[in-house]
Formats: sequence, structure tokens, C-alpha cells
Amino acid sequence: MFNLDNLIRPNIKALVPYSSARDEFKGEASIFLDANENSLGSPLTKWYNRYPDPMQWAIKEKLSVVKGVPPQHIFLGNGSDECIDILIRAFCEPALDNIIIVPPTYGMYEVSANINNVDIKKVPLTPDFQLDLQALEEAVDDHTKMIFLCSPNNPTGNSLNREEVEILLNNYFGIVVMDEAYVNFSRQKSYLLEMEDYPNLVVLQTLSKAWGLAALRVGMAFASKPIIDIMNKIKPPYNINQASQDLVLKALDEVEQVNEMIRVLVQERTKLEDTLPKLDCVLAVYPSDANFLLVKVTEAKKIYQYLLDQGIVVRDRSNVILCEGCLRITVGTENENVALLNALKFYIHNSN
Repeated sequence: MFNLDNLIRPNIKALVPYSSARDEFKGEASIFLDANENSLGSPLTKWYNRYPDPMQWAIKEKLSVVKGVPPQHIFLGNGSDECIDILIRAFCEPALDNIIIVPPTYGMYEVSANINNVDIKKVPLTPDFQLDLQALEEAVDDHTKMIFLCSPNNPTGNSLNREEVEILLNNYFGIVVMDEAYVNFSRQKSYLLEMEDYPNLVVLQTLSKAWGLAALRVGMAFASKPIIDIMNKIKPPYNINQASQDLVLKALDEVEQVNEMIRVLVQERTKLEDTLPKLDCVLAVYPSDANFLLVKVTEAKKIYQYLLDQGIVVRDRSNVILCEGCLRITVGTENENVALLNALKFYIHNSN
């Protein structure tokens, strides 16, 4: 049975969080003499001399409407990477506990675990990029605090089988982190809808992909209030800067524009899925629910370098388990995608 209290590291239970000036202040005021800010303003604007809201309540209120999740169940991080790091720090005792990842998958789960001196168990996906439930069951031990899943998965692009994920959620009593960075491009429903049924579920999303706000570095974690409270206890006091908060608030008013961008990108993805297999250098294009394609090619490293020489940067994933010979190609604008296809045609012509 899931028991959050048994998962928290003892030092985190005992931790007294840093209390910032804005944490201690509630209500409205016109004179702020509490936080040792520069009262004269800044070279940019008067408002940037003040520390931002440490809990980002204005953003969470807007996100609550967009996502259908109460504000108290939302954590905002300096990118999803901060959410990942804080989860590991909260629940995994260094040099004792472990996490499970299912490669090929997003690399920061492993990096964050290594930074925190937490052991990593790797249970590879099946050849069709789905969960190996039996291997996962065998890998779990008394010190497995967390399993990281990514759906749609990076770098493969596919969504994980929902029934298999729910089997895992029903039978594993540690924390399951479902990373949904690419869910807006997917045919699948978000696991946000499952949170009430699974108190051990944490859903990660981001404003970097569909919302096009990668430069602002704002990631989101959705979970039960006790888990969110623990994450807030650990985070730096002002982890989302004021400029990012201001711009995110503006962007959240533009849901229709974001939906149109998603529609265009999915349309461009479909064009690439139809066109790339016709090229002699392309061996396979894997089905994708994301804004990228995993593409198996004849000579991955040579083609990667050739594209780089043409000023086109893709991701070489040929050394990643189950992705041998593959490049990961982000869906670009119509003109960028045409340029990519033309470059590959020239590569084929020059190779003959």
C-alpha cells in the first residue's frame, strides 16, 4: 500500500524550509521595506527590483483553469529538470535508495540521480518501445523509491500502452513519475485525469514544447497536495524569476494560438512521416505522438555530420539502446522541413 510518509527522507521530514520575506507577508501593501531590495528600481523597469512571488500563485490560478487541476496540486520549477531533481532529493536517500528508468528515455533522470548519488536501475523498453512489466517487477526492491516514465517517450516519440502503465500504478507503491513534455502533440489523454485514483502519481509537463516558451525555463509538476508540499519545502525561495512569470501569464491567455501551433506542427509531422520513407537513405520512420520523429537511416553519423555541414542540426541517437542507426529530427517550420528534405536528397545524389 502506498504510504508517502515512509518514502520521505528523514532529513527532509525534519527540514525547516527557508522562509523568504514574501512567504511571511500576506495581503496588500504599497511600501516594501522587508527584503533589502533596491528601493530606487532598476535600469530595466521599476518592477524588477522586487523579488517575485515565491509560490507563483497567479500562474497557478491560470494553469488551474487550463489544466483542470487545483492550484494547490501544482508545482512550478525552473524547467522540468528542477522538478526531477527535487523529487529525487526529497525521496531518495543518497548511497542507499534507487530509481528505475526505462531506456531509451530522457537523459536527465539519470543525470539527476547521479548528481544526488542515487543508484539507477535500467529496465529497457521492449523492441516496440513499450514497458517490460515482468522485468520492472523483478527490478523493484525495498529501496526503489521512484520509477520514471516518459509518454510520449523521448527519443522514440511513441506513447506508452495505457493499460500497462495502470498495471504498474496499481502494483507499485513507490512514486511513479510520468513525464508528459510532449503530451500536447499526442492522440493520448493526459495522466492528469488519473491523479485522483493514484496518490503515488506525479505528472510532469512543460511550457517549453507546445507553448514555445523554452527560453523562459518553466516546468510543471502535478501531484497530490502532500507531494507538492514536500517539493515546495525544498525548492529555492524564488525559483521562477519575475520576467518569466510576467511572460508566462501573458502566454496563458493565448490558448487558441497554442492550439493552432500544435495543429500546424502535427500537420508538418505527418508530411515528414509520409515523405522521409521515400528517401533511399531512410530505413524506417517510427510512429510519433511528439513534435519529433525517430528516423533510422543508412549511415547515421555520416548523415548527421553532413546535415551539420549544411547548417541543419538534428540529434544523433545512434549510440542509444534500441535506437541504433537513428537520428531524432524535430518537426520544424514548413520551410525548415523542406530544407531538411532537400539536404537529404543532395546527400543521396552525392553518395551515388
